[in-house]
Amino acid sequence: MSAQPKEATGEAYDIQSMRHAQHMTWQAIERLAQRIKPGMLESEARELGKQVLAELDTQRIWHPLLVRFGANTLKTFKERSDGDPALGENDIYFIDMGAVWQGHEGDAGQTFTTGNDPQRRACADAARTLFERVQTRWQQERVPGQALYRYAQEQAQAMGWTLNLNIQGHRVSDFPHAIHRGGDLGAFEHYPNPGLWILEIQIAHPSGAYGAFYEDLLA
Repeated sequence: MSAQPKEATGEAYDIQSMRHAQHMTWQAIERLAQRIKPGMLESEARELGKQVLAELDTQRIWHPLLVRFGANTLKTFKERSDGDPALGENDIYFIDMGAVWQGHEGDAGQTFTTGNDPQRRACADAARTLFERVQTRWQQERVPGQALYRYAQEQAQAMGWTLNLNIQGHRVSDFPHAIHRGGDLGAFEHYPNPGLWILEIQIAHPSGAYGAFYEDLLA
């Protein structure tokens, strides 16, 4: 697949299966988002997410399902949520799913809003827009992973948001990718090949106690 050790895969790896797993992960996110309503607790949303994954016949999860409400949208993957907040009428939340289909790892995340608060909507939109800008840079200029995150930081500042550089993307593959020790995309010194890396974007509102998250497969 690649001459770079950090892009190693197992013998079962197939890019079409990667794309299928990613498609199914997005389908699961969309189904869950349709069921999340104001008044629901964060823990209740996670349980719903497990039900959705079961309905879609996922083989297993490969990272814990995350749903973050309100101020918890500022938390990184490894940080615990503060309490078990209820989703407000004008609020923000994100979903982060990592599950396995056809022996391959899907991983995707998106931010959603309730109500019509324009700043929260702008924050959610900005995370996706920033992701798309960085993805376009990857597609058009074939730059290393390190350069992608330098560009992401520059663009976030220009857009008026703060990029959280404590998360900088990661490997995926046929399960389990962890045996290949690929490290962070933002530390990768070479061009990241398609179907192997997740680009993660997490931003914070410059003054509000919330943020937004978006991630997808570079494919």
